[in-house]
Amino acid sequence: MNTSASSVRLVDKTLAPRFALLCLGIWLNAADTLVTATIMPSVANEIGGYQYFGWSVAAYLTGSIVAGACSGKLSMALGLRTATALTGLVYAVGCAMSALAPEFITFILGRLIQGLGAGAVVALCYVAITALFPESLWPRVYGAVAGVWGAATLLGPLLGGLFAAAGFWRGAFWLFVVQAILFVGAVMIMLPAEKSDKGQSRIPSLQLFLLVVGVSLIGAAGVVASPRWAIGLAIAGVIGMAAMLAANARTHDRLLPRTAADLRSATGLGLLTIFACETAVIGFTVYGPAFIQVIHHASPLTAGYVTGAIAAGWTLCAMLVGHTPADKDGQLVRLGAGVILLGAILSAWAVPRGTLIEIALAFAVLGAGFGLCHAFIARRAIAAVPAEEQATASGAVPTAQLIGGAAGSAGAGAMANVLGFGHGVDLALAPTNGLILFGAFLPLAVVGFAAAWRLGRS
Repeated sequence: MNTSASSVRLVDKTLAPRFALLCLGIWLNAADTLVTATIMPSVANEIGGYQYFGWSVAAYLTGSIVAGACSGKLSMALGLRTATALTGLVYAVGCAMSALAPEFITFILGRLIQGLGAGAVVALCYVAITALFPESLWPRVYGAVAGVWGAATLLGPLLGGLFAAAGFWRGAFWLFVVQAILFVGAVMIMLPAEKSDKGQSRIPSLQLFLLVVGVSLIGAAGVVASPRWAIGLAIAGVIGMAAMLAANARTHDRLLPRTAADLRSATGLGLLTIFACETAVIGFTVYGPAFIQVIHHASPLTAGYVTGAIAAGWTLCAMLVGHTPADKDGQLVRLGAGVILLGAILSAWAVPRGTLIEIALAFAVLGAGFGLCHAFIARRAIAAVPAEEQATASGAVPTAQLIGGAAGSAGAGAMANVLGFGHGVDLALAPTNGLILFGAFLPLAVVGFAAAWRLGRS
């Protein structure tokens, strides 16, 4: 299609429904995390499972990683329309399982299935951009779709807070079931059904298996009674993650670029920065709302919006520095990583001991750090690989973040159980053990800062 960008608008009567379809698909993933983080204390109060709290995020992110790695192959095998509709239905089933869950294990299984569906839906939505829009509009579509994440920052905590305040947290998942069904119906009408025979590559099954095992072992460390077993499982989980990197470097079917574990390369430094920083701070999203509600007697809505300050700070700063030229990358990489470290330190103190305003400000600083540097870390990491690996490197950036989130969520859950939060946030323990819970991950933020410092110089 040769139509110029100046003569075609996203609000054109032909393109507007397609754009709305993409926005709905991205929304399902973007809002899900914030809504669920807001309602999790209500979920645990009703069906128990505080000892598995971290798995509400870890299972979802692990499913997203696996689905994202498999979605391209699924699209080639079934066609874009069938693959996207199928993954939308998987997401709806996962939401329904969580909504109907009589106990926490079923809820976590539902979260895993939600992650499988949502991860594939998002990946296939980005594939659909090239099928639904003329090439001249692609940059504008990518930019406009990014606004969905900003909208989720505002609306996600609101939705979760309203359902939790009404005592009907299950309704949040039923709302997503309805949205997913609408999405599937629109997909069957709008997306092309052709199959593609381009880029046939195998799914990196060994790396995915080792990754899932590693994350699962880290999470299991938090639910065993014996401290010796807990330490052993945690070490085994780290070994599993290391084995995934080793396997990735020795195969042609890669989940990450070959140099992902090479800290002499910009790609290795960039992915380490993203992984370490995400692992260090995901605990604030997992446990922040619960601490806020217990310590400050805050409503779920208030807790959701205070936690949402992380996403708000990220979005605002990303918009402010979005047009920075490439020769300033190094400065922003270092500055952003430094702000992340500062925000993590402030948040580790503020969540168990600060006021609501202090927590929100600390979270905003934390999110601002990511907004300042994330895009520029990605640009350096992707640019450093050979041309034939740039597609893999592009996918590795969000994958490294998801892996960090999954590992950090499982680790935070394990640490919380050891510190006496296995059955809820104990108000007497919160000021001291809460500081340990969040402070324990600060060394990873230091690792991320050190890697970013070297990356900024490369």
